[in-house]
Amino acid sequence: QLHLVESGGGLVQPGGSLGLSCTASASTLHYYAVGWFRQVPGRQREGVSCISNSGDSTIYADSVKGRFTISRDNDKNMVFLRMNNLKPEDRAVYYCAAGPYCVRNVESEYDYWGRGTQVTVSE
Repeated sequence: QLHLVESGGGLVQPGGSLGLSCTASASTLHYYAVGWFRQVPGRQREGVSCISNSGDSTIYADSVKGRFTISRDNDKNMVFLRMNNLKPEDRAVYYCAAGPYCVRNVESEYDYWGRGTQVTVSE
């Protein structure tokens, strides 16, 4: 069993930046691809980005390309999402998830999920 905990959410003004972290409970995170998703009430969860287990492959949703950067530190069992130039439409609960592949970054690819961290972008 792998437990994931997200942190780093908060309130930021449009144009600002936030860094999210996803910390795994076990030292086995390096076996897994990790994805970031986000969800707003009443809407489906959206894949934002994912990174392969080695870190050499990444995927980004078109809506965040050029603004968000995913990275990982397998020695620390952590994955990061750096979010720059945030927009009001980035407001959501952000979740990290772990699974065997980073291919399409859809929910069905992931086996383990964190509980999420709220990101609010507002004046």
